[in-house]
Amino acid sequence: MEPGKNLAIKVPLHRWSETVAFYRDKVGLTVTRELDTSIGFEFGNMTLWIDRVPQQSQTDVWIELFDDDPDAALSRLGSPIRDELEPLTNVVGHWTSDPAGTVILLRREQMS
Repeated sequence: MEPGKNLAIKVPLHRWSETVAFYRDKVGLTVTRELDTSIGFEFGNMTLWIDRVPQQSQTDVWIELFDDDPDAALSRLGSPIRDELEPLTNVVGHWTSDPAGTVILLRREQMS
């Protein structure tokens, strides 16, 4: 198991614009990708995503882990399957969480 390439901060709608401005204007991170509800920033060799989540009332940090066998890794971790969180399109893996509730995307890395 190893760290993935993405970190996400899930931000309530009423905090999204100021959070994006904070990382772009005050921290000085470079925007690498803009989507309808997300902005990606260069964060070392990772991408930090600031995701706008209208139905959310608090901020969450989600992380990504890679493993060649996500099912076996999930079993080793003893963590719950949380696949209801977001659709996993073209991804081999699962959403799960650590004991503190931090959401983890545990997946096989896609080779380019």
